[in-house]
Amino acid sequence: MTTIPTPIAPATKPKLTPNQIRSFWAAWGGWSMDGMDSFIYSLVLVPALTELLPRSGIPATPANVVYYGGVFFTLFLIGYGTALIWGPIADRFGRVRTMMFSIFCFSLFTLLAAFATGIRSLALFRFMAGVGIGGEWSVGAALVSEDWPEERRTMGAALMHTGYYIGFFLAGIANIFIGSRYGWRAMFALGGVPALLIGLIRNNVQEPERWENKVQQLGGKWAMHRAFLKLFSPQYRKRTIVNSLYLIVSLAGLWAGSVYAPTAMTYIAERAGRTAVEAARLASYSTALLGATTVLGALIVPFLADWLGRRATLAIFYVIMMCAIWIAFARVYYMQQNAIAWFLVCSVLLGLGGANFIVYSFWLPEQYSTECRASAFAFITNLGRFFAAGFTFLVGLGTRYFHSFGISVAMIALAFIVGLALVPLGEETKGKTLPA
Repeated sequence: MTTIPTPIAPATKPKLTPNQIRSFWAAWGGWSMDGMDSFIYSLVLVPALTELLPRSGIPATPANVVYYGGVFFTLFLIGYGTALIWGPIADRFGRVRTMMFSIFCFSLFTLLAAFATGIRSLALFRFMAGVGIGGEWSVGAALVSEDWPEERRTMGAALMHTGYYIGFFLAGIANIFIGSRYGWRAMFALGGVPALLIGLIRNNVQEPERWENKVQQLGGKWAMHRAFLKLFSPQYRKRTIVNSLYLIVSLAGLWAGSVYAPTAMTYIAERAGRTAVEAARLASYSTALLGATTVLGALIVPFLADWLGRRATLAIFYVIMMCAIWIAFARVYYMQQNAIAWFLVCSVLLGLGGANFIVYSFWLPEQYSTECRASAFAFITNLGRFFAAGFTFLVGLGTRYFHSFGISVAMIALAFIVGLALVPLGEETKGKTLPA
């Protein structure tokens, strides 16, 4: 008699607990508001500096607007870089508590930028907003990676990261209905809205059990400086250096490339004879496209990473970003006809290439243990801001030297060649569990 084998039910992924769902939405919400606040300045750079530069005795010429815009991006990124302190704080005092403080910081100073009376006050507010914004990614990625079950962790971290680009989309939509109608100050005032999240997070989200267990295991004696110094122990030194180099490349592409896309679209529209309101709307459409296609990339990245590995996936998106920056700023920006339409196409490519950041959201937590995970993420992602600040400053200097905005930004594409050469040195974690 033939025995009919019992079919084996396909493995099912564990359901998420209510707190895991809440922790995800807290991280996603904070990250989306972070993205909105960080991109508001890109959208209002031209009108804000056009008004504030003359108040400081500086002519508001296109060259000066780009130059001082680069200076302000530099100061913002320096503030962003100093946010590496949030990592050790999160390792010592918890992911949720630290997230609330960082949200409060960037919301407050983005709001205060609406009351800037000159370029000095605006520079100060943008610097302090950068300090707060720099904490969200590292804390949110650590929270979701530690709180979500292993089978869902990669997708969870990738979906959390979509919040940042949804923030781009929200900023673009807000600029269409608020910025183009009520001006740049109203946009900065809108940046204070994320502070409303703090009460929801405080009352509804608990620290991940993995972190709580580690605190108990260490007897509450784990100090911030120990978390930070462990990144440079023999166990982690090489990967900390290599990962930091990856982030420098990615951040150069984002801040010197994608973030200048609204400015480029504004000048293209003005050159085509569009009004200031139409130019603002086109810049918003470009931003919305960029954000939407990065979200699309975020949905693709986890599948590629589990299929091809983390390193190969990063290399693919490096290539896309490199080509997009060069085509958009070295070619399309200088086109005399149909530049608006082609730059919108390039915005799609810039957004898709920008999904290279998604890889870090699950790859970096996979390389470090719980007691230093947030410190590692914060150090690696924020150290690169200092170098990216240098790149954005060079864009301003290049614009003065070449008397051209596009070629200065296009040169940043060369950074991705360096990134591609470094990809084989990365720690491949495909198929490995999150370290305890």
